[in-house]
Order: sequence, then structure tokens, then C-alpha cells
Amino acid sequence: MTDTGLTLHEAADLLGVHYMTAYRYVRLGLLPAQKVAGSWHVTAADVAAFQDHDEGRGRAQHVDTNGAGRSGRPRAPWGERIEARLVAGDARGAWGVVEAALTAGSSLEDIYLDVLTPALTSIGERWASGELDISIEHRASGIAMRLIGRLGPRFARRGRTRGSIVVGAPEGERHVLPMAMAADLIRQRGWEVSDLGGDLPPKSFVHAVAAAGPDLVAVAISVSIDHHLVALATTIDAIRRTVPGVHVVVGGHAIAGEEHARVLRADRYAATLRDIPDILEGLSPV
Repeated sequence: MTDTGLTLHEAADLLGVHYMTAYRYVRLGLLPAQKVAGSWHVTAADVAAFQDHDEGRGRAQHVDTNGAGRSGRPRAPWGERIEARLVAGDARGAWGVVEAALTAGSSLEDIYLDVLTPALTSIGERWASGELDISIEHRASGIAMRLIGRLGPRFARRGRTRGSIVVGAPEGERHVLPMAMAADLIRQRGWEVSDLGGDLPPKSFVHAVAAAGPDLVAVAISVSIDHHLVALATTIDAIRRTVPGVHVVVGGHAIAGEEHARVLRADRYAATLRDIPDILEGLSPV
């Protein structure tokens, strides 16, 4: 045993499993671990907690990744598992959780809405409360963006598109993960999506909207920080002057609700990522 706890080999011995099995537990987020000097270490308390949980349900059932499977148990807590890997800075392990969740029957939409989004929300709240350093939050966001980059092409749908949607965030707003996921969820419904990313000046935002062409249906804009609302209002006004009649959908933590969205001159408010594709249904090109 080291000062930092048990080595993974020692943890495997206590659990009565092969080292690679213990390694798989860590990679799937089942067994909390920290990498110290290039090696994984586990606390004795986490090993004991794993054993207690394991004895209550049986090891085979505990590591089964089939969600609500034959035993009728609840789906695996994929969000908690990927959060642990993101906080640990374990990019490979985070992708392992994604692959396990997909193998267990989760859809691509599930990964975004029920795995990544809760994990990232929790990490943001833990940073805001002072539990996590900003460097850990940034590192977790970077890993999440890479996961989205790997998953994104799988959302593409073949065939004729239904129209064009422009998504982005206004000047100063750098929280781009929500819009990156929104772009993929929209694309999955058959739309052509132009994802502008974040921190876009009004002039550039309007240029992209105007260049979208006759198939343009809507513009979706996300704002997470309150002091970027002025930039949002300026951007919407500029879009209204340049492309009259275009549908504008807004969302993000800085938007208080439907009435607030109307004050900002938006047409619709998306309370969650799940709402955006549904809101776009039935809209016609400008």
C-alpha cells in the first residue's frame, strides 16, 4: 500500500479479480481511481464500498452494462461514471463509458441528453461551489468536446435535407458545448446545420445567417452567462434587420423563460437541449 492508497494490483487482489478486470472497473467509472506518477491508485474506502455494493447484487450483475436488463434493475448510472472520468482527466476512460453505454442500448441522443449533459452540469456546479478548480472544469470540457467530435458524424442522416439551421453563441459567450450537441441533435432530424461556435460578433453572425441561402429556416442561439444578454439582443436585432421573418430560437441558462425570450425579440425559447429539435418541427423556410 502507498501513501496515496492501494495500487490497482493491490485493489485487484482484495477484490479477487484479475488486474485487467479491476482496470476495466476503473475505465467504466465503476471504481473511483486517481493516476499518481503514471499508475492508478484506489483508496481502501472505495474498494470497500465497491465490495459492499458488489455483495448486495452479485458481481456479474454489478458490471453488466445492459441497462435495465434481465434482473429488471434500473439503468446503469452512466452520467455519474462519465463525470468521474472527466474529473479525473481520463479521456480514454470517458470514451470507454460512452462505448459501454452505447453497447448497453443507449442511443446517440441518450448519450448527449442523459449522460454528458448531467455530467457537465454537475461539474459546472461543483466548480461554482468551489469544490473543483477551474482547471479541472476546463480539462473536463475539453475532453467532452473531443467526445462530441467523435460522436458527431454518427448523427448525420442521408437523403435530402429539410432546410438550413444556423446555430451559435453571441460575442463573449464561450460555452460552446451546448450548441455543439444541439447542432448534432438537429442534424439527426434531417436538417442542414451551420454551427458557428461561440464568441461571434453580431456582424459576423449576420453574415453567416445571410449566407445560409433560401433554405434557411431558423437561427438557434445559446447564452449561458447573464452579462452576454446584451450581445444576444444586439445580435438578434441585427438578424431581424438583415433577414426579416427568420425564426429565432434562444436557450441557455441566462434565458429565464418564454417571456424573457420574447423581450429579447426571439420567437421561441428552448428550455433544454431536448426541446430544440422539437421546436424546429413544422417551421418553414423564410
